[in-house]
Amino acid sequence: MSNANVPAGHRANGAADHDAGSVFYVFLLAGTAALGGLLFGYDTAVIAGAIGYLKTFMHLTDNGEGWAVANVLLGCAIGAAFIGPLADRFGRKRMLVLTAILFAVSAVTSALPNTLWPFVAARMLGGLAVGAAALLSPAYIAEVAPARMRGSLVTLCQIAIISGMVVVSIVNWQIARAGDEAWNVAMGWRWMFASETLPAVFFLVCLLFVPESPRWLVKRGRVDEARAVLARISGTAEAEQEIAEIQQAMQVEQGTWRELLSPGYRKILLLAITLAVLQQVTGINAIVYYTPKIFASAGTGDTSALLRTAAMQGVNLAVTVVALLVIDRLGRKPLLLCTSAAMFVALVFLAVMFWKQPSPNLVFFGVLAYIAAFAIGMGPVVWVVLAEIFPNRTRGLAMGAATVALWLADFLVSQTAPMLYERTGMSTAFALYAIMCVVSFVVVARFLPETRGKSLEEIERELVFSRE
Repeated sequence: MSNANVPAGHRANGAADHDAGSVFYVFLLAGTAALGGLLFGYDTAVIAGAIGYLKTFMHLTDNGEGWAVANVLLGCAIGAAFIGPLADRFGRKRMLVLTAILFAVSAVTSALPNTLWPFVAARMLGGLAVGAAALLSPAYIAEVAPARMRGSLVTLCQIAIISGMVVVSIVNWQIARAGDEAWNVAMGWRWMFASETLPAVFFLVCLLFVPESPRWLVKRGRVDEARAVLARISGTAEAEQEIAEIQQAMQVEQGTWRELLSPGYRKILLLAITLAVLQQVTGINAIVYYTPKIFASAGTGDTSALLRTAAMQGVNLAVTVVALLVIDRLGRKPLLLCTSAAMFVALVFLAVMFWKQPSPNLVFFGVLAYIAAFAIGMGPVVWVVLAEIFPNRTRGLAMGAATVALWLADFLVSQTAPMLYERTGMSTAFALYAIMCVVSFVVVARFLPETRGKSLEEIERELVFSRE
């Protein structure tokens, strides 16, 4: 193959490197795409540190506070619903670039408003970016990663999401320490949102140096460009084989909504949507988005509450890494059953704490226990199950439907949480989320089969054909 067929920027290492491929190059591409996940976590978690000051500055009611937090999630649902067709038409890289731009614009414009509705509009842009990144980043990684590395590299996105939450929690804490209460109400929350500009611009710059997805290039008839990218990733010999496999896979007819809603698939779709919704209505973002509020209600000072929020996200990250290491060893169903039970215990503990006179340290312990329980199973495992229980030809449609349902459930929980906290008390709110954990346990125990160690074809036969 001549250099004329190799795009600029993809022949620096020479033919010898192409013969063997480059693991470093694979990690570079995956790491760049995973920055979309980091911004996902950063954008959704920044509100936790800012909302208290924002509420005071804009004189928001409980309903207004919920809308200021939750509106971004409607943008997430819209972004998730439309990004698939756009990425198929214009390419993964171009849509990732658009996502980075939306993150940056949202960060700047979220820091400027003095009233609620301009703020809502700015945050909705960020929501579009989050919804897009949630699907684009793992999809790009899956399409550039060699098969032997694909599973571990895709998990980078989940780790990056939690890492973004950890980073922004620390940033929020440092910004809050820079001034007193009055400064934070007037300016501090603005800097919290504006701080996202830096990682967004870094993501945008990095994207300028990565290639388009080779699978998309083959689909668009740009086979020489795809071959050049695959040769640098996997080596020349494997590149030819992968091109042939991609072309063969493209001959398989893609699933349709009619097929997805047929009796065999309909029950699986319902199970997928139910799991996605249960991941949210068991209360995770009623705690994550309002952690400083919860800690403050237990008597913790504002700055200390932000520090404890950062510590909580650190636990979230550490346990998520553990979950990703043990999921193939322990199985999906046992982890989901254990996480539902452990979340139930933690929520009942928090309900009891707030029913009595809450102790700041005991409430902190209860929140850490709940977050650890979520991170070991309900967080990462639900996404793995959603990707496994559908055959290739219907997976895109089904994942899209489940993801939209997840974001809408997240919106409902985030919108209603401050009203529940203020009107019924935190004890009642945590008790309601605990009841949802019981529902989760029953659904998983009754309807979810174990998928560990089974091929996608075996899972399809068990779930689809046994239910028709």
